[in-house]
Amino acid sequence: MDLTALHALCEANYARLVRLFPDYEVSNRREFQLGEERVLLEVLERSRYTTHVRLHSLAYVERWLAPLCIDVRAYHDAGMLEVISFQTSGSVRGRYQYPNPAMHQQDEKNQQNRFLADWLEHCLQHGLAPLSDSVVERRSEA
Repeated sequence: MDLTALHALCEANYARLVRLFPDYEVSNRREFQLGEERVLLEVLERSRYTTHVRLHSLAYVERWLAPLCIDVRAYHDAGMLEVISFQTSGSVRGRYQYPNPAMHQQDEKNQQNRFLADWLEHCLQHGLAPLSDSVVERRSEA
């Protein structure tokens, strides 16, 4: 496992999450549209150095596809974001022998964090966030 690459990925994911959910320290949820679906970022737990956030993608179109649900932990002192649970898989180890009973890939944790990076970047590029009250007030004053 390339720890340097994994740390860089987790740091970049932290920056992406902070851009999507800048008020995570005082707000428990953030919601926005992403195409035909709704995305919900929800704080489940806060502590001094970490925040546990659940990312939901609630699709309306494809009923055969399970809604996306990823739990992440933000480490504020390190500026890193790590996947701690993906869909219903629970926690994932850093490395697996292959084959294994659950048929996890050898680098399952790394793949999940890379998927998170792609998904967060997609949200940043294509998500339509509702305007905050302060932005609406400034526009009406102009």
